[in-house]
Amino acid sequence: MNNAKDRQQGLPQYPESLWRATTELPSFPRLAEDIETDVAVVGAGITGITTAYLLAKQGKKVVLLDAGRILDGTTGFTTAKVTAQHSMIYHEFLQHFGEEKTRLYYEANEKAKDFIREQVQKWGIDCGLKQEDAYIYTQDDEMRSKLEDEFKAYEKLGIPGEWLETIPLPFPVRGAIRMPDQYQFHPLQYLKRMVEEFLQLGGAIYENTTIGEEAETEGPITIKTQRGNHSITCQFAVSASHFPFYDGKGFYFTRLHVERSYAIAVKPETEYPGGMYLSVDSPSRSLRSVSYNGEELIIVGGESHPTGKSECTHRHYENLETFAGELLGARSIPFRWSAQDLITLDKLPYIGPITSKQDRILVATGFRKWGMTNGTAAACIIADQIMGKDNPYSELFTPSRFQADPALKTFVVQNAAVAKEFVSGKLERAHKNIEEIEPGEGTVVRHNGKRAGAYKDEKGNLYLVDTTCTHLGCETEWNEGERSWDCPCHGSRFKYDGEVIEGPAIEPLKKLDLED
Repeated sequence: MNNAKDRQQGLPQYPESLWRATTELPSFPRLAEDIETDVAVVGAGITGITTAYLLAKQGKKVVLLDAGRILDGTTGFTTAKVTAQHSMIYHEFLQHFGEEKTRLYYEANEKAKDFIREQVQKWGIDCGLKQEDAYIYTQDDEMRSKLEDEFKAYEKLGIPGEWLETIPLPFPVRGAIRMPDQYQFHPLQYLKRMVEEFLQLGGAIYENTTIGEEAETEGPITIKTQRGNHSITCQFAVSASHFPFYDGKGFYFTRLHVERSYAIAVKPETEYPGGMYLSVDSPSRSLRSVSYNGEELIIVGGESHPTGKSECTHRHYENLETFAGELLGARSIPFRWSAQDLITLDKLPYIGPITSKQDRILVATGFRKWGMTNGTAAACIIADQIMGKDNPYSELFTPSRFQADPALKTFVVQNAAVAKEFVSGKLERAHKNIEEIEPGEGTVVRHNGKRAGAYKDEKGNLYLVDTTCTHLGCETEWNEGERSWDCPCHGSRFKYDGEVIEGPAIEPLKKLDLED
């Protein structure tokens, strides 16, 4: 891939989420002392914040912690569709889980959608909550039969929906399913108010506080910060941070795979017909509108791929720009961003006790790109579990389940792929010499006979790191579109200077001295 000057001119030079750019969030201190609390919630996205709020509302003393800033993870980089239409999932779930469990999945997400709407109305939040119909569609003759199977699943489960031969978008389709009365919103404006409510209930928030991988579970639970400087003693701990901060022999890094997807916000040249859309073809395309500075922008998403496994990440943005230009025209593109999502072996989220033997550390992960409803549902389930209340969805999402079909096959294939990545990364040759790197470029180099990663900023400053992921030792790859080092094995991501962006790694890449 050529450097920045050769790229299309419509895209912003650096990623920036529209949600982050249009929300002024409060800042919070780093944890600087040992503390005691009823519940420690790790991860301040939609799941963690909602869980913390629900428990504080019921009288629990709750501490919310995040390794970085609040809402700077996937929640801050979503497309923010609030819907129970999760691509083509209901037919697949019927085959694997049966009718009762599949209906429970739909109901859990419907209740989560209603919960969000009720909070917005109760608090009068100006977060752009807008009712829209949601559509999934195909332009591929071969995919039509699969979409027809999905509609049959709607009919069997009693899910409101309509089969269509055309959709409001200006191109022909081979079939579509409309799910009425879904929502879209500005997630950070919604969650900012929930943070305020949580604080008024006596909750505490600590940012830039990374939790280590160990936990004392005999008696009260004790977790410690990454360096072990400070401890949090609690009755319950909740991991709402993608990979659990504490694995507890649940082997989550083998039971989850990681994908990145991309989004751009486009000012269109032609009128948008309304609605939320998702193609079921490959590559997928997602569309929804949003108000920005009094004008309508269109969020165009898609281009998913396994983290660390794309030769040119910037091309994914360019593909979305081309699609948007052909569909609606693109006067300008004020924002572009990407998100990281975890997917479980059977595509059903893990929500509940981290293992069957440890019910006081709970986990919520694997939302498969549908975190607005799944994350909210997870918060409601976990809050009920901690409060000792029955929840009709607890058993469905329990992380202790293990479906032999398709989970076992996926487990074997996925871990074989990890082993392949581990070996191939160690043997890979360097891409360039350090002297050849241009400003704004990052690449793999050889340094003292070993593989290393180099990035040169626009001022000519060089950053040199050991590319070996500090999680389990795979070799990271340069992500040009985000200026990060991404691990293809389990999805850890690091800044160009080696600092952790996303786990499961908690230690930064080792910085190397150019003079060594």
